[in-house]
Amino acid sequence: MNRLRAVGRLMRGLVHVVAGFWLIYVRFPQLQPSHREAAVQAWAQRMLVLWGIRLEVMGEPPHSGPVLVVANHISWLDILVLHAARHCRFVSKSDVKHWPLIGALATGSGTLFIERASRRDAMRVVHHMADALRAGEVVAVFPEGTTGDGIHMLPFHGNLIQAAISANAPVVPVALRFADSLSGQTSLAPCYVGEDTLLGSLWRTLCTPGITAIVSFGVPQHAEGRDRRVWAGELHDIIDGLRLSVMAPRARSGRRKK
Repeated sequence: MNRLRAVGRLMRGLVHVVAGFWLIYVRFPQLQPSHREAAVQAWAQRMLVLWGIRLEVMGEPPHSGPVLVVANHISWLDILVLHAARHCRFVSKSDVKHWPLIGALATGSGTLFIERASRRDAMRVVHHMADALRAGEVVAVFPEGTTGDGIHMLPFHGNLIQAAISANAPVVPVALRFADSLSGQTSLAPCYVGEDTLLGSLWRTLCTPGITAIVSFGVPQHAEGRDRRVWAGELHDIIDGLRLSVMAPRARSGRRKK
């Protein structure tokens, strides 16, 4: 039954991806930026519904930019979940650009791609991020640089945090967690780490009933004289604290808890 359910979710998701292409390449040129953001957020929310993933938003998402959203990284699903909670312009590793379907959607939605191994490319992306922040955008990064196991967080790299310092923009720490909707225990189904493949992780996620994606927004903060490395370390501890304090809701119908 789980496999049959997964096939149904996969097919509905593929239809919705086609709708996403139409949205980006046909509708976007006719829309104002704020309407584009709302359309992407609604599209992401609908995709989660189609895939049977429940969204729980805690805290207060930023209403407008400039804001740098800094989050822990667990899965390919993180970007979709964050878009559903609050539209952001993401910075993502260059590999994502070449993923089937996802890469084209990410490119069309304005994602900034970075070559993680190249210091020069990191500087280029930081400059683009700072420009986007100065223009009033909400930009999101995963400073771990790669996905973790959903149980422990990896150290944060401070390079991309420099964009908030350069643009004098606040940072909003965000904790992501996937949980079993009934037990509240951490769900490893969406993880994309180690030997996992993208398709394998996707299939495992679609086969797993009752996943809740919890997005916990922290309090905005400014650098206040901290350099990027010190600030990155402190943001890591704040997000880890948010993540560990969040317990998945049980049998609750609402999306948001404040």
